[in-house]
Amino acid sequence: MGDDENYYGKHGEPQKYDPNFKGPIQNRSCTDILCCIIIVLAIIAYVAVGIVAWTYGDPRKVIYPTDSRGQFCGQAGTPYEKKPFLFYFNIMKCASPLVLLEFQCPTTQICVEKCPDRFLTYLSVATTQQNFDYYRQFCREGFNNFAKSPAEVLRDRDCPAMITPSKPFTRRCFPAINLKKGVVMVGNATTFDDGTTNKHRNVTDLVEGAKKANVVLEARQVAMKVFEDYTVSWYWIIIGLLIAMVVSLIFVVLLRFLAGIMIWVMIVLLIAVMGYGIFHCYMEYAQLKGQAGSDVTLTDIGLQTDLRVYLHLRQTWLAFMIILCIVEVIVILLLIFLRKRILIAIALIKEASRAVGHVMSSMVFPLFTFLLVCLCIAYWAITAVFLSTSNQAVYKVFNDTQCEYAGATCDPETFNSTNITQACRDARCQFAFYGGETYYHKYLIGFQIYNAFMFLWLANFVIALGQVTLAGAFASYYWAFKKPDDMPAFPIFSSLGRALRYHTGSLAFGSLILAIVQLIRIMLEYLDHKLKGSENKVARFFLCCLKCCFWCLEKFIKFLNRNAYIMIAIYGTNFCTSARNAFFLLMRNIIRVAVLDKVTDFLLFLGKLLVVGCVGILAFFFFTHRIRIVQDTAPALNYYWVPILTVVVGSYLIAHGFFSVYGMCVDTLFLCFLEDLERNDGSTERPYFMSPNLQKLLKKKNTKQAE
Repeated sequence: MGDDENYYGKHGEPQKYDPNFKGPIQNRSCTDILCCIIIVLAIIAYVAVGIVAWTYGDPRKVIYPTDSRGQFCGQAGTPYEKKPFLFYFNIMKCASPLVLLEFQCPTTQICVEKCPDRFLTYLSVATTQQNFDYYRQFCREGFNNFAKSPAEVLRDRDCPAMITPSKPFTRRCFPAINLKKGVVMVGNATTFDDGTTNKHRNVTDLVEGAKKANVVLEARQVAMKVFEDYTVSWYWIIIGLLIAMVVSLIFVVLLRFLAGIMIWVMIVLLIAVMGYGIFHCYMEYAQLKGQAGSDVTLTDIGLQTDLRVYLHLRQTWLAFMIILCIVEVIVILLLIFLRKRILIAIALIKEASRAVGHVMSSMVFPLFTFLLVCLCIAYWAITAVFLSTSNQAVYKVFNDTQCEYAGATCDPETFNSTNITQACRDARCQFAFYGGETYYHKYLIGFQIYNAFMFLWLANFVIALGQVTLAGAFASYYWAFKKPDDMPAFPIFSSLGRALRYHTGSLAFGSLILAIVQLIRIMLEYLDHKLKGSENKVARFFLCCLKCCFWCLEKFIKFLNRNAYIMIAIYGTNFCTSARNAFFLLMRNIIRVAVLDKVTDFLLFLGKLLVVGCVGILAFFFFTHRIRIVQDTAPALNYYWVPILTVVVGSYLIAHGFFSVYGMCVDTLFLCFLEDLERNDGSTERPYFMSPNLQKLLKKKNTKQAE
């Protein structure tokens, strides 16, 4: 007994019996008023930052491409309204390292009506006097000095040395390079005249000189194929997500009436699904035996953009099979050793099913939380875009040869009258990026940090509001001795009203702590990115330790906040008191928390996996044309993993939305269950509120029931 007293002394005193306590307390007072005032002021300041950003920002800088003079291509109401595409005089220079520093290609760029559709050189056009009108539209605006020699035109950068067939991508003209029988071609030509050396060069030199640009082009091709797959399969993806929603809803309904059976069915089906996965991997592994190229290792083929290449390797299916076998063994061992705790967890889930059945509006409430989070994301994104486009146009000196003024800022209006053109004859003043050092722009980085911080704070506040609302509704179910007669008429709305009226400050306090930790983690990630090339191993080690510590701290704060919100919903105490009471309550029942609560989370996670597995397997067989009934209905795809992966991720998010309500319900009932054990003893004066099934598993009885 002495040990128990010492244990309870360390972790607070057990809850005492209160004859007037019958669920979430109605007579409350406002908590953490100071934090409530602070978040209101912070939101007002956030709106002010948004107004400043919208006043000075210019989203056209993101929407429209910019030419060498800082003019927007395709903007309505300007001379370039009918010229929406950006054309590069020499796109090979986009592969220069300067692009990574200045975010602007060191070549002349102009706005054009359409991208070139043929291969021409200025030298051939000037010599033959053919296609001159067509070529002139890709020259500098106002160029009409036909008396100039080709060498002078190219020297003064009045026209590009050549134009190549191009296709628009993000409103920019990229060369349409073709491969025919191993020969690199631009249009129908394999060579071109650069117009400066009077020598014909192979088009392969163009590709070799722009390897970095070709990486972008390859990524563009993959992106276009992915986009094409989405255009032909989007309605099937929506159907797959609807199926996931129906399957999740069916699970919720079945859990309401057949919770115990459904849990064991989920466990068995999960084992069966993984077993089938192992069998399928083995069959694919055996089928590829002896086929040419199937024994090549993953290290030999390197990174491939076409993932179908990996599916033709035996090593890939062997790796899948080993991973599934390990997961299967782990799941089976956990089920064997935790079978008794699973029975109690099933009883909690049954109780949660009844609670959800009596509070069906709880299944729709996460949509309200989701919409508020989307609103926070939209405001943050719009403000970030406007802030990032609040800068002024910065012009810098670009040159092809060595020049002491290279990279210096310049003014295009007065550039020709400076001594820079005399010292560096090939230098030119060209638009580089949006920046500036005016009084307002010095504070942009601070505004961006504040924007990110407020997004984290408000998003966490919205999530906290959803959690405390659900906790209050489910707590009113547990503490109703006669269910559902003793429950309020609209438990969700009653709980939401209490949270907003009395506990906005407490929710702001908890979400503020979490937002600060998350912002520190973001800054640590930024520092880690900056120090990747550093040789200071000690600094990198300490940074890695800090990242690990703050990751653990964030997980702990999320766990503590979740339980503190449950206490706030029930007792109406402030955040610190609720967090302390919840922590001590859990510590007084640490064994139950460590096993029973986590087993419940694991069972709900199995439900998510089962929904995702069923829908994912159905999507795999459909999009790979393996279902004979609808074999001709499935669309032809470049990458069949694109719609499959989209359906799988979407199914998980949908299942998570449904099961998160169950998770919050189970956590709330679990804390109420622990409080019930401490408050009551089963006597006539102090009866248990838990269900008869839980009483039976814990070998507890109410005296009236026993009689």
